[in-house]
Amino acid sequence: MHHILRGPVTTAVVLALGASLTGAALTGGDPSGNSDTTATPPAGTRTQPAPGTYTKRVVATGLQDPYEIVRGPDGALWVTEKSGKKVTRVDPGSGARSTLLSLPEAVHSEGGQDGVLGLAVERRESGEVYAYISYSYDIDATPAVQARTKIERYTYDPDRQRLHSPKAVIAGMPSGNDHQSARLRLGPDGKLYYTIGDQGVNQFGNTCRPSYAMRLPTAHEVEGRDWIAYQGKTLRLNTDGSVPSDNPLLDGVRSHVYTYGHRNAQGLAFGPDGTLYSNEQGPKTDDEINILAKGGNYGWPNVSGYRDDKAYVYANWSASWPTPCDELTFSNFEIPETVPVRQETDFTEPFVRPIHTFGTVDSDFDFQNPDCAQGEMWSVCWPTIAPSSFEHYGTSRKSAGATGTGLAGWENSLVMTTLKDGTVYRVDLTGNGKGVRDVTELIVEENRFRDTEFSADGRSLFVATDSAGPVRDQTGAPSTDPLDNPGAIIEYRWES
Repeated sequence: MHHILRGPVTTAVVLALGASLTGAALTGGDPSGNSDTTATPPAGTRTQPAPGTYTKRVVATGLQDPYEIVRGPDGALWVTEKSGKKVTRVDPGSGARSTLLSLPEAVHSEGGQDGVLGLAVERRESGEVYAYISYSYDIDATPAVQARTKIERYTYDPDRQRLHSPKAVIAGMPSGNDHQSARLRLGPDGKLYYTIGDQGVNQFGNTCRPSYAMRLPTAHEVEGRDWIAYQGKTLRLNTDGSVPSDNPLLDGVRSHVYTYGHRNAQGLAFGPDGTLYSNEQGPKTDDEINILAKGGNYGWPNVSGYRDDKAYVYANWSASWPTPCDELTFSNFEIPETVPVRQETDFTEPFVRPIHTFGTVDSDFDFQNPDCAQGEMWSVCWPTIAPSSFEHYGTSRKSAGATGTGLAGWENSLVMTTLKDGTVYRVDLTGNGKGVRDVTELIVEENRFRDTEFSADGRSLFVATDSAGPVRDQTGAPSTDPLDNPGAIIEYRWES
C-alpha cells in the first residue's frame, strides 16, 4: 500500500467525494501557487452572521430535490425538481405551485445526482419565451438503463402557464449517478453554457472508470455526435445545439468544449462585464472558485486547487496493474501498490489556477476525525464545503428587472450556496472582478442549500434546499436531526 503520514494516523490521499460530501471550515489560498493556508479551524469557531440582518420566510415546501431556480417572465420562480422529474412554478409571494412541465421519461437513480437538472430562460425581442432544460434519459427500451443527458428547448405559453413543443438542442451527452454538475446559463453573447461533471469516476461504484476530464474530443467523435469526451467540461453551444464558430480550437478540433479539466462544477454565473465565474467541488480538499477562460485547462484530476503537493495525489485506480481494478476494494485512506500515483507537481502542463480555494490544508491533516467515526461518515469532517451554486448580485437583479438601490456593498459580489456546510456565503470580488476580496457567512442552518435567485429590489434572496442528505451540526459532527427545511424554497429578506 502507498501511505502518507498523517500525524497520529497513517493514511493516503486519494480521489474522494464531492457533491454530497463536505466539511464546514473555510480557508483561503494564494493563486500564485505558493498558498499559505492553514488547517481547518476547530469546530464551532465559524463566525456567525450578525443577528437581525434578515428575516426568514418559508415560501414553499414538499418539493422533490429542487435543483435550479430562475426568475420566469411572469415574475414567478421556475424550479426544476431533480427527483420530481418536472419544472414547477412557485409564486414567490403566496407560495402557490403549479406544474409548468412534467418529464416522466427522465431518469433519476435512487440517491443519485441525475434527473431534471439545469434550466435557463430566454426572452426574445419578438416576444417569444423559451426554456432550456437539461435532464437524464434512457437511450434504449431494454430494462437495463443506459442513461444519457439531453438539453431541450420548450416554448412558454403564458395563457396556460405551460411549457410545450420540445425541440432537441443536444442529446447523447454523458450521464450517471454522480457528479452531473448540470448548471445551465444563457450568456450575454446569446450562447448556452453548460457544466458536465467527471461522472464521479475513480471512486466508489465508479472506481474502475477512467477520468476523461482532461481528454479532448476527436474530429471523428464530433462528426459522429459522440460526446463521450464531454465529461469534466464546460460547454458552449448555439441555442440550436450547433458548435459556435468562435469556440476554442483544442488539439486541432472545434467542439462544444469551452473549458476542460473539471471535477464537479455546480456554480456558474456571469458578471456584468461578461466574466464567467465558476465554483467547483474538490475531493477531500480544495473547493475552487475559478474564472473560466476560453480554451482553459483547469487541471483536474492532476491538480486539486493549487499545484502545491498539499494533501492530494492523483491515484488512478482504473489503471491498476498487474492487479486489475475490479479486484480491488476502494479506500479513501489507502492506495494499493498496483495503483499509479502522481503528485501535483508531476503535472507540468500549463493550467488555469483558481482565484480562491476553500478547505486547503497541509499534508499532515487528519482526515479520520473521530467525530465522524460512527457510520464512517468521515466526509462530513473533511475541510471541503461543497459549493453548489453561484449568483452574481448585480446581474441577477438586472435579469429580474432591477428596482431600487439594492443592498449597499453587494453590487460586486457573488452569492454561493453549499451543501453539508449548511451555509450561504457572500463572496466579495476585487475592484476589477478578477480576484476574491472577502468571504462572509450570510446564513448558517442545518439545511443543504442548492441554488439561489434574487428579487428585483435585491433585498430578498430565494434559496432552494435539498430534500435529504447529511449536514454538519454546530459542533462539526454529522447532525442527527432532520434537515431544517427539506425540499423547500426559502426567502431571506434584508431590511437594511
